[in-house]
Amino acid sequence: MECFSSPGWFSISTPFLGLKSKNKFSLNRKYRSFNKDGSRCMSMSQTADESSGFSYKKLIHFALEETNTHTLLAPSPLQVLDFAAFPKPEYDLPIFCANFFTTAKMNIIVLDLNPLHDIMDQEDYKEKYYKDLIPLGLKYSELLPWGGKLTSESLRFFSPIVIWTRFSSSPHNHSVLFSAFKEYYQAWLELMDRSDEETDAFQIALNCEAQHKYLTWRSEKDPGHGVLKRLIGEDLAKNVIREFLFNGVSDLGSKTFLDYFPEYRCEDGKVNEKRSMIGKSFENRPWNARGEFIGDRVKIV
Repeated sequence: MECFSSPGWFSISTPFLGLKSKNKFSLNRKYRSFNKDGSRCMSMSQTADESSGFSYKKLIHFALEETNTHTLLAPSPLQVLDFAAFPKPEYDLPIFCANFFTTAKMNIIVLDLNPLHDIMDQEDYKEKYYKDLIPLGLKYSELLPWGGKLTSESLRFFSPIVIWTRFSSSPHNHSVLFSAFKEYYQAWLELMDRSDEETDAFQIALNCEAQHKYLTWRSEKDPGHGVLKRLIGEDLAKNVIREFLFNGVSDLGSKTFLDYFPEYRCEDGKVNEKRSMIGKSFENRPWNARGEFIGDRVKIV
């Protein structure tokens, strides 16, 4: 295994390649932890073996090569499992998210630039980051159809260009997925290159809390938990979720899941295990061709 690193803001790695470099976001390999400078992390891995008929190696290689055009890379001993990129709190960039689960016959995919702030109520944030990306989302929503029911609660963490899809394994479908991954990651890097560093302490604190809220939700209610539990068992799945996939949930802030989402509190003070408290889910894509939300508007505090 050959890996790369350098002093700076982030590290990225794979089971066979890992990187660190000086930039505005951070990537990490085995444990998604804070670097000494306080940067966040990004990680990626393959969840299915080579017998599935599709390897994510070329996606990883693309990410490494594309990142190398924006910054310098050097050897490092890091490894990884998922693929996500978090901006430093000084930037209100969306969170790049690529969650792929592949078997020999089926693929379950989420690919998005997850909004850091609520795009239902903050139209200016939506305009800032997604207005010019709507054509990209439309392109792949035709090639990779909506994957089925998505809860209202989960929806708040997705953008109008989200790819949420299920498809059977085939060379054509995997080629489309690779193309989507490339274009979405390129779009995220371009947003990063154009972004300005925030200097207002209050806004930086809001950005930091928004990241923590995102991690807190996903560590508790991510829809992929069931698949992971079936694969490796409940206890190990919980450890992987909190200490690896969504590492930082215990370090980035002090609020608990129930602080952010009190509607999930049971009478005994525990977290309700239901995925949805609202009971509404979306069978079809709830945004129109202009990126406007067309599902029933649900106000979630």
